[in-house]
Amino acid sequence: MKKLLILGAGTAGTMMANHLMRKLNKKDWQITVVDQHSTHYYQPGFLFIPFDIYQEKHVIKKKSDFIPRGVDYIQQEIDIINSGSSTVTLKDGSKLDYDILIIATGSKIVPEEIDGLKEDGWHRNVFDFYTIEGAKALRGKLRNWEGGRFVVHLTEMPIKCPVAPLELAFLADAFFRKQGIRDKVDFSYITPLSGAFTKQNCSNVLGYLLDEKKIKLIPDFDVRQVDESKNLIHPYEGDAVEYDLLVTVPTNMGDAAIDRSGLGDDLHFVPTDLHTLQSKARDNIFVLGDATDLPSSKAGSVAHFQAEILTKNIMNYIAGKELTASFDGHANCFIESGFKKAFLIDFNYEYEPVEGSFPIPGIGPFKLLKETRINHLGKLAFRHMYWHLLLKGIPMPGITAHMIKIGKKLSKGTSHDSKKHCGKNDQSG
Repeated sequence: MKKLLILGAGTAGTMMANHLMRKLNKKDWQITVVDQHSTHYYQPGFLFIPFDIYQEKHVIKKKSDFIPRGVDYIQQEIDIINSGSSTVTLKDGSKLDYDILIIATGSKIVPEEIDGLKEDGWHRNVFDFYTIEGAKALRGKLRNWEGGRFVVHLTEMPIKCPVAPLELAFLADAFFRKQGIRDKVDFSYITPLSGAFTKQNCSNVLGYLLDEKKIKLIPDFDVRQVDESKNLIHPYEGDAVEYDLLVTVPTNMGDAAIDRSGLGDDLHFVPTDLHTLQSKARDNIFVLGDATDLPSSKAGSVAHFQAEILTKNIMNYIAGKELTASFDGHANCFIESGFKKAFLIDFNYEYEPVEGSFPIPGIGPFKLLKETRINHLGKLAFRHMYWHLLLKGIPMPGITAHMIKIGKKLSKGTSHDSKKHCGKNDQSG
């Protein structure tokens, strides 16, 4: 019997297990999933926890609940991927061999990459919100905070869900206004980018929103050090920024096992073909989700689209056919803007976000690059779709793996060469 091994039981790995369990001949193939953690987190929900919109119960379930029957699930840490011998060594010393390997090991924050960041102030007046622990700690701080210098900081790209820092800023503004302390808050948004966002169309709109909400944008800020003893965040060039409460998005990196295995780049992301999702190291290794080095967004919607494409390509690979299915970099994302409103963007390698309707051209019900209440409701509804449809690999009506151009106000200048303009620091969504 041949063996297909999936590393990671997060969003991408779980979807692939469900897709392939329906496609592969069970007499010929055995699917195994390896992941060291038992808890599955709905990570987009972390954004809402600091403001008491979601509680822990809304974002936490058991990973095993979503692994299909017939799939072997091993809860162990991965030590090394031996691509030459097509084996994976686990931390307990055991080895798993494979005919096809799917890497879906995701990414995580690494605050240790910034000098001084994870010191005594960590989760006291310096917070992340990309972990359940950070989101809960920030919630506790905000419940009793009376105002001061509030700074939202983005370290570098790429990161998971690149719009999340802006969403946090917009939701914080709304929260402070509801608490009646907004006039006591000196609010800054610090980014290494030259504007509010990576995509210019979107940056224009969201940058205007920052101005409207009186949030000071500090662009081109490359952080060198955080001095928690003096509440200062220092750039390599220019003036330090003072804070009383700092919410930061640290460097995001791939799994350490990727580095140990010699399969990753400097940030431990796996070099992957832009369109086929085949690794550049070995023909029998495929990659999707946050583990790739692709210039597409590191977001759940992208993993969803990639899973559909990769399932077709793996079936082609097994049949000895050319990998014809092609991922176009498609991503879409709701962007919370506060006061129960949100934007929606839809784009791919070639086209930037533009106005239009989604998912049904000309009908919607969601409006692209527009701030509406129904977009906010869509953001909240997505949590239910995530648990009940997306993770299980069940098609979502009207939503296709490839971006639909019909119904969008595409014009000359909204498209671009993905290789030229979608570099590692140009991830979005």
